Amino acid sequence: MNALAAVMQLLVAVAFVSIPVVRHRFGPAAKAAAVAELRRQNVRPEVLEENKLRFDAGGHETAAPVAVAAIMTATAALNLADAGLAPPMTWIFSSLVLLMNAVIVYSNLTAVKSVQAAFRRKGDPELARVEVAPFLKAAENAFPRWGRAQVYIRNTVVFAGSAIALIAVSFA
Repeated sequence: MNALAAVMQLLVAVAFVSIPVVRHRFGPAAKAAAVAELRRQNVRPEVLEENKLRFDAGGHETAAPVAVAAIMTATAALNLADAGLAPPMTWIFSSLVLLMNAVIVYSNLTAVKSVQAAFRRKGDPELARVEVAPFLKAAENAFPRWGRAQVYIRNTVVFAGSAIALIAVSFA
């Protein structure tokens, strides 16, 4: 059963790495679309750079998913080696990944409200004028159509893979 847990953890790792890969590839197009939307709204596009707003896979957009992938890969290795630490590490990290992914899904579902709030907190009057829903929609539309399916598949792999890994180590 530890091998099943390891396979699930490796799938979760791949799912997390897919986030920065897609953002790296299509982030510049998303930024261009967002800039065009800002221009349509008569907002200076430079407001993005001035407030360090990005659409690519820079900074924490890469570091966090890669760190999760590395931890899940290490935990999978423990499971493959049938190490005594494998079950507790699986319980800790697979549980955390489940919770983190739930937060990610929630933030995606509430993106307009959270971005509006973030823009207000910045204190930049120009940024506060941005109509967030069309701004985010423009950026989202710059990603390929299969991107939406990739998000659903990624979430399914993360939720199911983590749950299966937890079940597998419980019966090992």
